[in-house]
Amino acid sequence: MGDRSGSGKVSDDRYFLDGHLKNPVPNSCQVHAEGSAPLQSAATTRLYKRRWLIVCLFSSYSLCNAFQWIQYGIINNIFMRFYSVDSFTIDWMSMIYMLTYIPLIFPVTWLLDKKGLRVIALVATALNCAGTWIKVASARPDLFAVSFLGQVTCSAAQVFILGMPSRIASVWFGSEEVSTACSIGVFGNQLGIAIGFLVPPILVPNVDDIDELAGHIRVMFYITAGVATFLFILVIIVFQERPDIPPTQAQASARLIPAESYSYMSSILCLLRNRPFILLIISYGLNVGCFYAVSTLLNQMIIKHYPGEEVNAGRIGLTIVIAGMVGSLICGIWLDRTKTYKQTTLAVYVMSLVGMLVYAFTLSLGHLWVVFITAGALGFFMTGYLPLGFEFAVELTYPESEGTSSGLLNCSAQVFGIIFTICQGKIIDRFGTLAGNLFLCVFLLIGTILTGFIRSDLRRQRANQLAKTAAAPGHHEGQDYGATAPINASHF
Repeated sequence: MGDRSGSGKVSDDRYFLDGHLKNPVPNSCQVHAEGSAPLQSAATTRLYKRRWLIVCLFSSYSLCNAFQWIQYGIINNIFMRFYSVDSFTIDWMSMIYMLTYIPLIFPVTWLLDKKGLRVIALVATALNCAGTWIKVASARPDLFAVSFLGQVTCSAAQVFILGMPSRIASVWFGSEEVSTACSIGVFGNQLGIAIGFLVPPILVPNVDDIDELAGHIRVMFYITAGVATFLFILVIIVFQERPDIPPTQAQASARLIPAESYSYMSSILCLLRNRPFILLIISYGLNVGCFYAVSTLLNQMIIKHYPGEEVNAGRIGLTIVIAGMVGSLICGIWLDRTKTYKQTTLAVYVMSLVGMLVYAFTLSLGHLWVVFITAGALGFFMTGYLPLGFEFAVELTYPESEGTSSGLLNCSAQVFGIIFTICQGKIIDRFGTLAGNLFLCVFLLIGTILTGFIRSDLRRQRANQLAKTAAAPGHHEGQDYGATAPINASHF
């Protein structure tokens, strides 16, 4: 997805399908672009080394934001005592990330299409920085409302972050490395969650003295604020909207499309008529929603069976996410090499279900080392699924905006995350952890079945192949790759 400001257009493949340029028209999603430039057979493309700096910088500020999502939940019992609130209130410090996303995702996606990557990056890091400094001022037992305000501000920043990996990959990277680049973008978010599991129990030990506890909390907040401020400054100096020369033939042609040819509402409507994508929205939401619930309630589940093991609860969370990071990178590399999106997504989904079942039945055995192993296996597949969902969505929804498709996926995940976290928490309180985890297994089974029904329609791969064919020497001159030929969505 490109930018839009001179801002650009949409992503590298957004307006091409079967060799034609695309612009949605009402009702049918039959598309054509009038007066648009045809595919350029001799466009100059280039891959810049700077692309790795851009994606790593994005991963860094995504990390900083994701760390704060779980920093309260993983030491739930400590913050309950410090602020004199109940467990469910502390759960909302995580769930607010999910709730804020739902109403904000559509205006943020619209802003992304209108203003481009740099503006979104600046807003994300500014909000994240502001939220961390608000929390610095909240390290007193009577200032829970201030701490909540800081968390709400950081949760707003997250809306400007979660859908960006596939966009950055399309704008900066070649067609043979977009899945790997997307995985690196997701990697930062996962690493932030991992650090969020590991560091808070170490920085904020469960001490009896409230003043001493306030000092530990303040140190954690100051460290986070310092990192967020540094990253904000770095984005101002370093983050670039797009490369001067596009990375692919399709991106080069997309830059020639006038901004007026794109309708955000038409794009949304076309996506909602795409049946394979609707199935993916639901199945993705079920899987990631389960991950959100497990992460938010992990401290409570571990403490129930292993009292006083707050630090090990954090380490188990770390194990889940580190294993998932490895899974994400492996899946990204695998997709770039094989392009087997449907098969890989289904296989990982099935293994997520198996991993959840094994974790559910071994959690109460009384052996922490067993929990570490089963949680790691669960994390490898469940969080390894995240970039698969993003990239599969881009394939199914091409040539629509990656930001829009990613936003809808994440919106589904937030909705299911809130529902699952509340329901599983109540089930655990009343019936125990086994019942709570089996509750999630039921929905993972439903998600697996839905994934099996998704038709594998790799539109972006077809378009990239056509772009290469058109650019090849000796390509047939008389073949019509003009911008005015209609394309009917029923063919896809």
